[in-house]
Amino acid sequence: MTSSAPNLLNPPLAASVLVTAESLVVELLDGRTLTVPLIWFPRLMHATPEERANWRLIGHGEGIHWPALDEDISVDALVAGRRSLESQASLKRWLSARGAA
Repeated sequence: MTSSAPNLLNPPLAASVLVTAESLVVELLDGRTLTVPLIWFPRLMHATPEERANWRLIGHGEGIHWPALDEDISVDALVAGRRSLESQASLKRWLSARGAA
């Protein structure tokens, strides 16, 4: 096994989360810090600062959930460099529903 292979016995776990106007920053329990552009996650990008700050860890840190945004992001996806897979049609419906609320 190479050092870059995923460790299935010890998956990466989030310890804390910070969402700025430009980035999603996740501190991992193993000491790493992941920083990804907010544009990768359109729901976070369109959220208010208060909504971005209202998150909770799920699965003992395997993921992050934003209840007001109906957004879940897995730490594995962040480590792998995967952005949101939400379709443009889905995002438009979500944005439209937010405008009506």
